[in-house]
Amino acid sequence: MTDATFLDWPFFDESHRELQRELAGWCAGYTFSHDGDVDDLCRMLVRDLGAAGWLRACVPAAAGGCSEKLDVRSLALCRETLAYHAGLADFSFAMQGLGSGPISLFGTEDQQREYLPPVAAGSRIAAFALSEAEAGSDVAAIATTAQADGSEFVLNGEKTWISNGGIADFYCVFARTGEAPGARGLSAFIVDADTPGFSVTERIHTIAPHPLGRLRFANCRVPASKRIGAGGDGFKVAMATLDVFRTTVGAAALGFARRALDEAVRHSSERQLFGAPLSALQMTEASIAEMALDVDASALLVYRSAWAKDCYQSRVTREAAMAKLYATEAAQRVIDRAVQLFGGNGVVSGHIAETLYREIRALRIYEGASEVQKVIIARQTYSGRSQ
Repeated sequence: MTDATFLDWPFFDESHRELQRELAGWCAGYTFSHDGDVDDLCRMLVRDLGAAGWLRACVPAAAGGCSEKLDVRSLALCRETLAYHAGLADFSFAMQGLGSGPISLFGTEDQQREYLPPVAAGSRIAAFALSEAEAGSDVAAIATTAQADGSEFVLNGEKTWISNGGIADFYCVFARTGEAPGARGLSAFIVDADTPGFSVTERIHTIAPHPLGRLRFANCRVPASKRIGAGGDGFKVAMATLDVFRTTVGAAALGFARRALDEAVRHSSERQLFGAPLSALQMTEASIAEMALDVDASALLVYRSAWAKDCYQSRVTREAAMAKLYATEAAQRVIDRAVQLFGGNGVVSGHIAETLYREIRALRIYEGASEVQKVIIARQTYSGRSQ
């Protein structure tokens, strides 16, 4: 990326700066393939990211990670850097972290020992199975059930919009165990992909191709030892995981926006129009200025949230919502302006501006749509705290 001066901000330690520089160098020398089967591409990316050591940022040190606990600044820097180079690389990295996040944060020693080292090595693919057809933003509406039966739980229900659905080796699944009404009656479980009664019933195709699927649990028996945390802790597990990774969604959007800005600056400097560079037009200067402003404002919100989580707050609900909301909406604006500056080329399939335009759209929806983030920010502001 052209402008890396943000690394000098006081949000970062030298270890963060070195991480970003090393990853940027690795990305510059890696050949990102955009052709072929998306499942195979993701498997390859997870394998290669693991072999190079980058997935160590997705697990705590006890499981082979590079930090004692999940370091949000490291996760965010990795996502921004990978998204700058290839959206599918960011996706593959992010899902290893999010998919195993409940285990990193709440798993037993045995669970962490079994599942996290292979996540870091890139030899097992993880998935986070929370959403349902009628329970997306409203987690308390989850209908999938997990009924205790001796030393097992029997899962029945469906999940949808599950990233890595169809290629994951295990899923962190949230189901209703009934300890209390609503959100207080949920629990989290690890379900291996080869568990009888589990199936992927549909693959969902989106404008920016990623592995995405619908899951079904039909009398799917899971050992009680696979429950993450205590019974009824599912909502807490889910929200704490999102509290870590929601900030990193903003970081991925920031990576897309930085790439769009860099490409727009390069193109407008080279493109001749009416006998002068496109950049000489005041309207172009205004667009570039607005893009640069959105990029820096996003970076400030994203890395404030990451720093706050790492350094002094157990919860950053308000900060993470602000970072996610602003950075994803701003990236949409930045990329749209880049498409406009490229003119007809900007909507040609496979062009970098067109690719970014497709990649950014989903980020304004997943892990809490923009409208939901506004509700969170408002409620946190009324309450006067970040809890």
